[in-house]
Amino acid sequence: MQKVFNELTQAFRKYNGVLSEEKYADIVNKHTTLLEDSDTIFILLQASGYPISHNNNTYRLNTCFTSHKEQNYCVIDIETNGSKPGTSQVIEIGAIMIKNGEVIDRLETFVECAFLPEYITKITGIEPTDLMGAPSRKEALTQLRHFMGDAIFVAHNADFDYSFLNASFERFGLGNIGNPKLCTIELARRTFESERYGLAYLIDFLGIETATHHRAFSDAVCAAKVMEKSLETIPEYVSTADELLQFSKSSRKERRLAKKK
Repeated sequence: MQKVFNELTQAFRKYNGVLSEEKYADIVNKHTTLLEDSDTIFILLQASGYPISHNNNTYRLNTCFTSHKEQNYCVIDIETNGSKPGTSQVIEIGAIMIKNGEVIDRLETFVECAFLPEYITKITGIEPTDLMGAPSRKEALTQLRHFMGDAIFVAHNADFDYSFLNASFERFGLGNIGNPKLCTIELARRTFESERYGLAYLIDFLGIETATHHRAFSDAVCAAKVMEKSLETIPEYVSTADELLQFSKSSRKERRLAKKK
């Protein structure tokens, strides 16, 4: 499905956020199987969190028409008992849903785990007893999938959280993550100067009050604060949520050209 997400997003951006049914079909039909026709793929896209809608014989990428202020952002952090999803698992999930600069919902849970290395306890402060009786991996991940909806997935060093969770979702039959991804490190690098951009450094540099670093919910709150700081200096030409996503990946040359328009 990742190829479908990427190809559709490129096409939507080329055609100002709108695709005809014919153009949509041309893309998704390349990825259909005997069990998945184009209509089924549309259902899977929406279930995955990809922000697509279908009205009046056209398909729309909703982030192209939503102000970046009005957009829902799901800021996520996870703690794990190792670095590789194939041999490790999520042990704690923290997430907050933000819209118009306000927290509108939150999710915080431990995840049942039979093996917790001592070094993870030293880093996070999470004890094996904290995980006893916690929701199973499938229960916790399903809860997160529903919580995310079609919000933009936000995290500090987002590639790690996104890829780890994507692999975990697939493992438990929850499909791929289709939510657009926003990394607060990438956004911070383009909006304010700092000697370093690691979360621990930015917590101190920006004077962010936090309960405990290396705990999922606290780190999610801190990542949201970093995003809030970045949004204070976003250029005026960044209006929609999709423009914010593109800005977070933009080169200096692209930003210079955008300012001249």
